[in-house]
Amino acid sequence: MKIRLLILISSLLVAAPVDGQQRRQMTPEERTAREAARREAMAEPRPIDAMESLWIEELTWMELRDAIQAGHTTALVLTGGVESNGPHLAAGKHNYSNRLMGPSVAAALGNTLLAPLVTLEPGNPSRDVMAGNTGPMVSQQTYIAWLTDIGDSLRSMGFTEVYFLGDSGGNLRGMQAAADALNERYGRETAVFHHVPEFYNHSLVRQYMQEELGIPEEMEYQASSGSDGIHEELSIDAIMSVIDPSSIRFDQRVAADRASINGIPLEPLSELQDLGRALIEYRTMLTVEAIEAFRAGSGR
Repeated sequence: MKIRLLILISSLLVAAPVDGQQRRQMTPEERTAREAARREAMAEPRPIDAMESLWIEELTWMELRDAIQAGHTTALVLTGGVESNGPHLAAGKHNYSNRLMGPSVAAALGNTLLAPLVTLEPGNPSRDVMAGNTGPMVSQQTYIAWLTDIGDSLRSMGFTEVYFLGDSGGNLRGMQAAADALNERYGRETAVFHHVPEFYNHSLVRQYMQEELGIPEEMEYQASSGSDGIHEELSIDAIMSVIDPSSIRFDQRVAADRASINGIPLEPLSELQDLGRALIEYRTMLTVEAIEAFRAGSGR
């Protein structure tokens, strides 16, 4: 951006109140000049080639501006969390999974960008817990307000569809509440907000693995733990292994003769990662089908 433009914009900014003083109201002329400066800034050509990324946080403001103007007006807000997952898995397992699932869903939808991950989940932050057992977390009230503000901000940036996708069961109520609040506030006129419960599809993934792929994991479809009795399962291990095998402590488990889960060996790593990629594709299909069905039903 040209230096003269920065100076013009800076000169039009009103200083924040100091010592309780009231903020000075801009004159009509100042407001007109500020809007003209903003329009000029938005028209500034990008001075370098754009980097391609689906993550909003990885783009420059000009790259993001150009992407939205080119039709990338759908945004995904993926939520995870930090929780106890037994002795083998990183506590942020949902966040690891979302780093792969987000780009996969966005690419399949097309014209879609990803908001920064929401990495904490709702709960009772005042409750005493064993160190490492769960958290950190935020209250449900804070969580809903957080998601509502994120969705509202995406709307103000120019996104017309915002989808909330949660990888942890405790997140679902807050995402639905945020979407409902935003749709009520804006009447779906400038943007539509929707919680996609079909993204939380782990029971279907277990069924798919056992019935379609023929992998006899010793775990009920609706259960939270399998025959090993810990909060860990093959599908999550497989997806996490794709992004970082150390997140499932693969090498340490091999060394300790613990490289299995619910009756299924995790070795060799290459086959585990192949399974992870297949499951990412399957979960992506379920999610995209749900979004497309919602679009068809809402007339978008």
